[in-house]
Amino acid sequence: MRYFRFGHGSRPLVILPGLSVQSVMGSADQVAAAYAQMTQDFTVYLFDRREDLPDAYSIRDMARDTAAAIRAVGLHDVDLFGASQGGMIALQIAIDHPGLVHRMVLGSTTAHVRDEQYGILEHWIDLAKRRDAVGLYLDLGEKIYPPEIFRQYRPALLAAAQTVTDAELDRFMILARGTRGFNVTDRLDRIRCGVLIIGVYEDAILDSDASMEIAERLDDRPDFRLYMYVGYGHAAYDTAPDYRDRIQRFLMQS
Repeated sequence: MRYFRFGHGSRPLVILPGLSVQSVMGSADQVAAAYAQMTQDFTVYLFDRREDLPDAYSIRDMARDTAAAIRAVGLHDVDLFGASQGGMIALQIAIDHPGLVHRMVLGSTTAHVRDEQYGILEHWIDLAKRRDAVGLYLDLGEKIYPPEIFRQYRPALLAAAQTVTDAELDRFMILARGTRGFNVTDRLDRIRCGVLIIGVYEDAILDSDASMEIAERLDDRPDFRLYMYVGYGHAAYDTAPDYRDRIQRFLMQS
């Protein structure tokens, strides 16, 4: 499992990115620049998914391997930020490995992948199976961004699609299929760390109800917070200008 690290703060922050067609490792410089404000307080680690994927690889499998990787680099009591599929993995880690997580931020994620939500992923899997990287990138971009941002990013998405390999499409399909049947709703009470949920009302992939469902299970706790964006789409974690401010403020409360 590959990872990259930046910053020199005393507290470890682990980022688990969402599902992507190509590895986020190629965007290390951009990620470091986006989180530059946090490097005084945190040393930031971003973990990719496991390199050699089995044919079937569930969210729980991803969480198990990611927790092992976190420990393998000597980390414990980490602050954890998971976005989209990364948020599902973060939830599973907090449930199965409670001693590993100090505080957790969940962005545009869910505790329960419903059939209608998986239907979007099924369409992406079909595009990947047909080796339609352009169609995949455009549909993904249209779903995760609001219209004006999608129009702005469209040329970059088209350019990225030209570089996608068959191996990357195969890997994407395995990771996308791994979300099917994910449901930890009845185990959310096992989470012991403080939690901030950042959702989006116009989430075209998971719907705002996904954030609300988690909030309903945790809202009686004094260390729980919820914030909902308006107008930013599923990928608010990439586009909302104050997103990292919210993460930092919550994590620095203790």
